[in-house]
Amino acid sequence: MINVMNSMGRPMNHVEKCLDPQLWHACAGGMAQIPPINSKVYYFPQGHSEHANKAVDFHEFPRISPLIPCRVSSISYLADSETDEVYAKMRLVPLGRNECDVDDEVGLMGFSKNEEKEKPNSFAKTLTQSDANNGGGFSVPRYCAETIFPRLDYSAEPPVQTILAKDVHGEVWKFRHIYRGTPRRHLLTTGWSNFVNQKKLVAGDSIVFLRTENGDLCVGIQRAKTGISSGPEVVSGWSTGAANCASALYKGFSGFPSESGSLCVGSVKKWNASLASSGRPFEVVYYPRASTPEFVVRASAVRAAMRIQWCAGMRFKMAFETEDSSRISWFMGTVSSVQVDDPVHWPNSPWRLLQVAWDEPELLQNVKRVSPWLVELVSYSSHPSVALLSAKKEATATRISPWATSYADVASPQPPQSQ
Repeated sequence: MINVMNSMGRPMNHVEKCLDPQLWHACAGGMAQIPPINSKVYYFPQGHSEHANKAVDFHEFPRISPLIPCRVSSISYLADSETDEVYAKMRLVPLGRNECDVDDEVGLMGFSKNEEKEKPNSFAKTLTQSDANNGGGFSVPRYCAETIFPRLDYSAEPPVQTILAKDVHGEVWKFRHIYRGTPRRHLLTTGWSNFVNQKKLVAGDSIVFLRTENGDLCVGIQRAKTGISSGPEVVSGWSTGAANCASALYKGFSGFPSESGSLCVGSVKKWNASLASSGRPFEVVYYPRASTPEFVVRASAVRAAMRIQWCAGMRFKMAFETEDSSRISWFMGTVSSVQVDDPVHWPNSPWRLLQVAWDEPELLQNVKRVSPWLVELVSYSSHPSVALLSAKKEATATRISPWATSYADVASPQPPQSQ
């Protein structure tokens, strides 16, 4: 979503303080994928509107493309001063026809094969009612105490130490870590209640501890979600009040870039699409935990997905972060139909192109449509004989989407248009 910083009472000359990227990613969760600087991406205005808390009437912008090829020129990792929720500000530079043709090396769901590196030790725990009790302490899982916290002297009686943890704003919090009880367990006592009160934590929120590469201990917060598929199903993102899901979770205001490329309140209807179509840079702000799909996607991932001849009956799997953000789970489904989500307003958009049926529908009630680059194809049909026939046809066919003429800008991005 586009977040308007000045609308939250900050002075115009407010300087944003960037986070350690390691802490940002630990708080964002395992599903958050931020394209690296200089990578080639597609920006989806239709997806962006799902993140906005105001209806966006795109009738004023008849020349806007459903997907705009861009290059990521800068990224700032930030956190909300009130909620501690992390977000990223990305500056995008629109690209011409041939500039987005070369694929970046990419893996599943847009993960770069060259970006894999050892992650720092981190641990997230969903707070229980006892943990969130103002007068109580925090029960520390053994893994966190032994691998992330400083080493405890177990020869002392009782084993106790003071630990210092830095939050997303750089503020240092002091906690008393003790190993006691029957059976013995690790606890944070003195200092924990103050932290709960100051951060307004409740049961269901998660606490994140991270040991950075330089040895610093950091602490972050993940606000509670309502489920794996939390957030309302947004049908088209076209002038719909259902696009308030992000604003319901976060206290910021939403909007779109003004003509100057800056962010301002009340400029939604004045959003000038020429920022992108004329090749001018613009900024977007993305909240990774807003329960809506990413609207800035690696170009190579989009093109790879659209080379598949999607059709009803195809079997796929899709990754979702669990409610407590502790792990990523895969869910199986079948493509029910392949059709443009909003043929009137976005006739050429691959956004949410696939209508799907889940093997476990009770867990994914709000996810009725998905974009092709978010899923991994498992088989070409739920019926083995049809799957074999499809596979044989695929061996002799060119792997181009049947919507290639409509989605020509996926294979050959259109050059910026002058106004």
